[in-house]
Amino acid sequence: MRWLIGCLINAVLFMALAGYFHESFQLTGFWAALQASILLSILNVLVRPLLILFTLPVTVLTMGLFLFVINAMTLELTDYLMGDAFEINGFGMALFFAVLMSLVNIVIQKTILEPSRKAKK
Repeated sequence: MRWLIGCLINAVLFMALAGYFHESFQLTGFWAALQASILLSILNVLVRPLLILFTLPVTVLTMGLFLFVINAMTLELTDYLMGDAFEINGFGMALFFAVLMSLVNIVIQKTILEPSRKAKK
């Protein structure tokens, strides 16, 4: 259930980013955003751990900041696999979106999801 909520949150975030940054991020609709979100979550499970393992020395040297670059790479891979339905113009924008998505997901986690888990206990 948490996975589905996370995918929906990322799909809504993709829609918001596409509306705000319409020149550098294009989506064909909410269905494409949901598909991209599901594909991104699958890539985060399958590909991201390998990228982290291969780039571990750089990640340690940058005190974890290189993880944003890895997140940008998974966004670029999602862009490639989705074709014309999901387009990010350039690696710099993918890096910017990776940082922005991380911040938004942290805020949502701390303000909405975490308090609801505490209320269930």
